[in-house]
Amino acid sequence: MPHDVTMPQLGMAQDAGKIVSWLKSPGDEVAKGDALFEVETDKAVMEVESPANGFLTGVAYAAGDDVPVGQVIARISDSADDDAEPEAQAPEAAAGQADDLPEGHAVTMPQLGMAQDSGLLVNWLKSPGEEVAADDILFEVETDKSTMEVEAGRKGWLAATLAEAGEEVPVGDPVAIIAEAKPEAPVARSVKDGGARPAPAAPVPAEKNTAAAPAKPAAAAPAPKPPSAGGGRILASPKARRLALEQGLDLNRLAKAGHPQPFHVADLEALRKMPAAAAATAPSEAPRRLTATCAEDGLSEFVPWAAETRGLTPDTILAGLAGASLAADGTVTVSVESLGTERRFAVPPGRSLSAVAETEDAPALIVRDLRGTPISTVALGAEEAPVLTIARDGAGLSITLECAARALDPGEAIRLLTDFAGRMEHPLRHLL
Repeated sequence: MPHDVTMPQLGMAQDAGKIVSWLKSPGDEVAKGDALFEVETDKAVMEVESPANGFLTGVAYAAGDDVPVGQVIARISDSADDDAEPEAQAPEAAAGQADDLPEGHAVTMPQLGMAQDSGLLVNWLKSPGEEVAADDILFEVETDKSTMEVEAGRKGWLAATLAEAGEEVPVGDPVAIIAEAKPEAPVARSVKDGGARPAPAAPVPAEKNTAAAPAKPAAAAPAPKPPSAGGGRILASPKARRLALEQGLDLNRLAKAGHPQPFHVADLEALRKMPAAAAATAPSEAPRRLTATCAEDGLSEFVPWAAETRGLTPDTILAGLAGASLAADGTVTVSVESLGTERRFAVPPGRSLSAVAETEDAPALIVRDLRGTPISTVALGAEEAPVLTIARDGAGLSITLECAARALDPGEAIRLLTDFAGRMEHPLRHLL
């Protein structure tokens, strides 16, 4: 079955990307994860990998072309003879033609995580029909790793919203439409039912309605259900989350009490007034977070040499260096994440990078490569496996280890970060 290769969204306000160069030619056989082409945005130059095994066909754009986000660029087919042109539309074109939606620019669900497929729309901060500026916040979106505010990206009118708070939206799918002119009939749509419906009228400000007859109260929207005993996702604004974390407040208590979500800063006052939790509840262990700096980025020179002499890929090298630093008794699985991609590798004991092979097993260690982004520091919290995050630090590197206290004791955490930082600064020592 053919797989479309589309222009990815690498930035929050990115409309298009420029193809810098093709790394594969039409008709070439490719494997899932092979780099197909390089794309440039305002922030970085990144490699786009093949989504599947097959043959590169249907190449619709050349190096130097600017391509809208979401536009199909090529296809991965079962045969090199498949010359059918890919059928796709850029989000802006599709937004004006779907159903009876107003025409305009589509604001799409951004990609905020390394292997993110979708985002949870937490809350709308603008209503259909409102005028917006380019830097106005339209909505808040949450992934497994973070909660972010998404801007309109251009001046105009919010002509349509295509998802409701609490719904998951695939990365790259339109979430809203910004029109140049004020819409006559703004639209609000739910992903759940897929149907467009007229947007509700904006409420009349209280000071302008004091002389009017008392309005019939609208039926209250059902409050979101609190998380189940097995855990659930809490809807809250980024500021509310940050303040709750700083002040040691547990948003789960609001959810369990039936307080309507999404939570905002004003809701924290209600949380502060709640009775103290039972003393029998043991406090959770604080996660471990350590940071090391490397004066030099030895990997930038080591990777081309290893690729030429050993045929190794950058992800294979990172997995091998990290796996050896973990000092496990047997083979360890390492997940390597870069912007939009994730690959897992089985790293056997020893120093042979050539013995590192891809696997589908659950990782015991995660390496997150942010060198191609403007991010310099991270504090994302503990995950299921220890996480090593690599970021630029001037001419050198900054490496952060985050893990649960139960995952590594203090000595193991210090040893892992020290060994990995040393290998990143002087990778040739790994082979000695």
